[in-house]
Amino acid sequence: MPFAQISILEGRSDEKKAELIREVTEAIHRSLGAPREAIRVALYEVKKTEWGIGGETAKKLGR
Repeated sequence: MPFAQISILEGRSDEKKAELIREVTEAIHRSLGAPREAIRVALYEVKKTEWGIGGETAKKLGR
């Protein structure tokens, strides 16, 4: 069973997250030939205060 773990910054809508899960599932299905129902995708949202870019938090940088 393929299992994809994806970290994203917080703030995306439920619709966008659902779209990402669908697209990743399709990519795995196409590339590995795995049945869609066997594919698992886990999204991990990272708070913008817990993500650093160039020594600053993503929140401070407005990202």
